[in-house]
Amino acid sequence: MTVQDSSPAHDGLVVRNAGKSYGNNVVLQGVNLDVRPGECVALLGENGAGKSTLSSLVAGLIAPDPGTRMWWRGQAYAPVSPADALHAGIGLIHQEMRLLPHLTIAENVFVGRLLMKNGRIDMQTMVERAQAQLHRLGLDVPATRKVGSLRVAAQQQVEIAKALTLNARLLILDEPTAALGDEETDRLFEQVMRLKAEGVSFIYVSHRLAEIARICDRVVVLRDGRYVASHDHAQVPPPLLVRDMVGRSVERLFPAIPEPAPTAPVALAVRGLTAPDASFRNLSFEVREGEVLGFAGISGAGRTEAMRAIAGVDPIASGEITIGGKTLVPRSPIDAIRERLVMVPDDRKALGVVLQHSLWENMAYSNFDQIAPRGWLRPARAVQFAQELIRKLTVKGHPQQTAGSLSGGNQQKVVIAKWIARNPRVIILDEPTRGVDVGARAQIYEVIAGLAREGMAVIVVSSDLEEVLGLSHRVIVLSRGEIRGELSRAEASGDRVMELAVA
Repeated sequence: MTVQDSSPAHDGLVVRNAGKSYGNNVVLQGVNLDVRPGECVALLGENGAGKSTLSSLVAGLIAPDPGTRMWWRGQAYAPVSPADALHAGIGLIHQEMRLLPHLTIAENVFVGRLLMKNGRIDMQTMVERAQAQLHRLGLDVPATRKVGSLRVAAQQQVEIAKALTLNARLLILDEPTAALGDEETDRLFEQVMRLKAEGVSFIYVSHRLAEIARICDRVVVLRDGRYVASHDHAQVPPPLLVRDMVGRSVERLFPAIPEPAPTAPVALAVRGLTAPDASFRNLSFEVREGEVLGFAGISGAGRTEAMRAIAGVDPIASGEITIGGKTLVPRSPIDAIRERLVMVPDDRKALGVVLQHSLWENMAYSNFDQIAPRGWLRPARAVQFAQELIRKLTVKGHPQQTAGSLSGGNQQKVVIAKWIARNPRVIILDEPTRGVDVGARAQIYEVIAGLAREGMAVIVVSSDLEEVLGLSHRVIVLSRGEIRGELSRAEASGDRVMELAVA
């Protein structure tokens, strides 16, 4: 995109010729962006397209290359720190949450800008104001609760509440709904629309294309650090946006998965499963070999809690679990793994990979019995083991590369790879494509389809309703910890699932 005029055309954000390089690696080059007052502009692209880099430049997290020029509210704008951006009225909600787990919600909301009264921290006012924002977002938890005790979806809402207290005039939302269900997303969008009416601007980064038409006014698409397309409205057919982002057409996002035979053996059976804290109650279901069973429901329905219990992560108060007809009493994940039941968790960075360690180390951690059966680990053998998995799941990386250097989609493939290396009978995938771009998402869906075709029983838990409907042979809907209904592929629809989810 060529450099345009050198003066701001409006009182919003104006970015001209934005660039950023790290040595010889050019990650952003010659990008222009305009965001007018009261406007929401979608910023789209695959992982690595430059969206986060551009957002970080605007938010003062990183310094741009010489030649980059920005204006904000009619004045030259060149932040040298996030504090500069916040002071100017620009806030960024990160995709990767940066909350302090040992502090309360209120303390996290006001961290770095604690309210004072008579020379002391005014905790009462902070709690009241934080509680008001939580109420606006529909999060029914006390603001005095420690953040570390919250699930991922609730933590994301705390991040959003934190931004809403800033009274910012431009908010950059980086995958804000990745951990939210439909009801939480609706509440967020209500707030966005209200703030837009007050003149607040938004840059909206998301891989969920269906959201773009709901909330955004225009669309800008990046690819490989460069501008490639823009649309002066948001009612753009998703196939066209996908083609803009990946440079090719993804004709079928969800692969065809054959129905399992009616006589296929039951791989996993659950009867009367109940949690000690009643986060789920009296759950009973089966999944057969070669079947994809989807779990839907709004945040707090008990989906993740139930799957963690089945996988041996959390305790069970009562109920029975059988795998291949054999009773499983999972006192730890090791018990489940021994019976060939594995789980890909909903938070890959905190629970799925060790970001500072190499890919071969991450893949070895779950498979020492295979690569070091006598207790002696030979790195060469572990590297070869990882290389085969990298090839099988088309991970864009090499065994010696750190997991933290990969894109979200490739990190997710690493987590899946290390578990399918154990040849499980049952695999649970909780939020399998959270924060993953369209191209990598299609590849992960192909992996899931391949597992089912090989006869594996697959459970998919997702806040993305389209994902659940597109992958599953059957869908079980949870609400407030209980099963509200079970739908066949023919019966399942967005409306029907949501009717049950809010019952």
